[in-house]
Amino acid sequence: MTRPRAALTFTRLPDIAPEAILAHMSHPVTARHMPLLKGGWTRDTVAEFVTAKEACWQRDGLGHWAILADGAYAGWGGFQKEGAEWDFGLVLKPERFGLGMAVTRQALAFARSDTRIPYVTFLLPPSRRHLRPLERLGARYFGRVDHEGCEFLKYRLETG
Repeated sequence: MTRPRAALTFTRLPDIAPEAILAHMSHPVTARHMPLLKGGWTRDTVAEFVTAKEACWQRDGLGHWAILADGAYAGWGGFQKEGAEWDFGLVLKPERFGLGMAVTRQALAFARSDTRIPYVTFLLPPSRRHLRPLERLGARYFGRVDHEGCEFLKYRLETG
C-alpha cells in the first residue's frame, strides 16, 4: 500500500509558531546532522534564527522558507547566498525525513525558473550516508570543504 503524498507549500518562517521551530531544532536527531548547530535552543535563539533568515530575504530577495506538509510545519529550507553561490539547505523534522526529495524537487523547480540561480550548491555533513538521490537529480560531487570551521561534502547542480 502506498502512502498518499503530502501537499507541500512554502511560507515564511515568521508565519510559524516559535514553539514549533524550537521543538524541531531541539530534537536530538535534528542536531545529529547539523555540525553548525551549537548549544541548546531557546525562544531567543529561535527569534535570532528567524531574524537572520528574514535578513537574507531583504538582502538577496530570496532565502529560507518554512515548509508545510498538508498545512502542518514539517521543517525549513531554501536558498542562501554563500559568496557568489546559491546554497540549498533543508532541515526537516525527523518524522518528515521522507519528504526530502519531494521538497528538494519543488525548490529546484523554483531555482530553475529564477535567472539569478545558474546552479545550486549543497553542503552536506559527512554523517550523511544516503547521497544517491542527490546524484540522481544530477548533482555532482565537488569535494570536501570547510564552512565556518566544519567539514562538509559539497555538491553542485546546474539549474540553467
